[in-house]
Amino acid sequence: MNFENETIESLHEKLVSKECSARDIAEAFLEKAETEDKNIHAFLRIRRKEALAEADAVDEKIKSGESISMLAGIPIALKDNMLAIGEQATAGSKILETYKGSYDGTVVKKLKDAGAVFIGRTNLDEFAMGSSTENSAFGPTKNPHDITKVPGGSSGGSAASVAAGFVLGALGSDTGGSIRQPAAFCGTVGLKPTYGAVSRFGLIAMASSLDQIGPFTKTVRDARILFETIKGKDGRDATTSFDYGVESLDEQETKSLVVGIPKEFFISGISKEVEDTVRGVAEKLKGQKIVFKEISLPHTQYALSCYYIIMPAEVSSNLARLEGIRYGRIVHDVNNLKELYFKNRGAGFGKETRRRILLGTFVLSSGYYDAYYTKAQKVRRLIANDFEEAFKKVDVILGPTTPTTAFGFGEKTKDPVSMYLSDIFTISANLAGVPAMSVPVKKYKVGSGELPIGFQLIGKHFREADLFAIGELYESL
Repeated sequence: MNFENETIESLHEKLVSKECSARDIAEAFLEKAETEDKNIHAFLRIRRKEALAEADAVDEKIKSGESISMLAGIPIALKDNMLAIGEQATAGSKILETYKGSYDGTVVKKLKDAGAVFIGRTNLDEFAMGSSTENSAFGPTKNPHDITKVPGGSSGGSAASVAAGFVLGALGSDTGGSIRQPAAFCGTVGLKPTYGAVSRFGLIAMASSLDQIGPFTKTVRDARILFETIKGKDGRDATTSFDYGVESLDEQETKSLVVGIPKEFFISGISKEVEDTVRGVAEKLKGQKIVFKEISLPHTQYALSCYYIIMPAEVSSNLARLEGIRYGRIVHDVNNLKELYFKNRGAGFGKETRRRILLGTFVLSSGYYDAYYTKAQKVRRLIANDFEEAFKKVDVILGPTTPTTAFGFGEKTKDPVSMYLSDIFTISANLAGVPAMSVPVKKYKVGSGELPIGFQLIGKHFREADLFAIGELYESL
C-alpha cells in the first residue's frame, strides 16, 4: 500500500475506519526506509522487529473495539539523543556507541503510551553540536531534495526522515535552531516549543538552559498533534512549567493577530532568494487582512556571540560525566585514572565537540568567568527584554528561518564561524525561551532540483497556539 501523501490526521482516519491496519502501515514505511535510506542515511538504526510488534499491539486494540489515540499506529522517528529502555542512544558519538538507556525518557514514554510505532533512531551532529549533520561519528546525512546538500543540523536525520517519507513525524532537539534550521533546509514543519513546555527528562543534555524537544512533520496540523502529546509538566524535570491546553483559534481570532517584522532579520548576508520568498509570505498573509507592524529587536545582533559563550559553558559541564567509566569505555590499556580520562575523551569525542568543551572550560575558568560568562548572561537578559517589549505591540514575529538554502557538503566545515552563522535567526528564540516554528514556503518534490525555503514564526511564552494558527492559515492558501 502507498501512504506517501498521508498525514498523521488522515492516516488515523484510515485506521479507525479499518481501511488499513497498523501492520500495513508499518510494513510500508519500513520497506521504504530500508530501501531508500541507503542513499540518505537519515537513520542510525531501523527497528523492524520492534516496530512490527508495536503495530500489532495497535491492531489488537482496534480489533477488540478499544478507542485509539491520534498517534496510535503512526510511524515516528526519534533523534538518537533520547533514551528508551534497553535501546542504544549514541548521541552521534563514539564515546556512547555501546551505551543503552536504562529508562524511558518522558517524551518516549508519552509516545509509547499513545501507541506510536517507532521506525528507527535518527542521525545527528555529535551531542547535537552542529548545523549540518556532518559532525556525526557515524557519517553524514544527506538532504532528500538534493543529496549533494546537507540536511541541516543538528537534527538532520529527523528532518530528512520526514522529508523523504520514511515516517510521518519525528522528534528532534533544538538548542540554537537544531529543529528549525534542518526543517527549513528539508522542507518540513519544525517546532521548538517554549522552554519548559516539554520535559527534557531522558534527553542527553547539551546545554540545559537552552535545549528543548520538539516535532518535525509534513503539516502544521500534524505538528500540533505531536506537540499536544509530548507537552506537559513533569516532576522529573524541574524546568517544566505547567500543563496548558493548546487552543484552536477560529478564522476571526487568527486574523486579529498582529504580526511583527523585525528589521534586524533582513540584514546583509541573507540571500536575495530567501529574503524575497519570506517577504512574499508576508504579502500573502497581508492579503488575508493580517495586520503587520515593523518592530525592532536591537540586541539580537549579539545573540550569536552570547550563545557561543553560554552554550559551550554548559556543554563543558554536561559532558564532564563522560569519562569512560560509567557510560561505556573505548580504551582499556591504561595505567591510571588520569590516563583513562585523557584517552577515552580523546578517542571518543569528535573535533567539534572537543572545540566546544575547550571553549566552555575557558569561559568558566578563574579570571575569565566574569569577563565572558557573566557578561553573556546579562546580554541574554537584554535579548529576552527585546522580545518582551516587542510582544507588547505584536502577537507573533515573522522572519526567515535561515539566511540561505541548504549548502554543500564541506562548504563550511573549515570555517566554524561561517557554520555558526547558519543559526543566526534561530538562536535568539532559545536565549529568550520563546516558542518558534519553521514552516516550508512551498511544497517540494524530492528530486525536483529546487531547494526548500522556510519562514519562521516566533511567539509569546506558552502561545504555540498563535504559531499554529498563522501557520495553518498560510498552508490553507
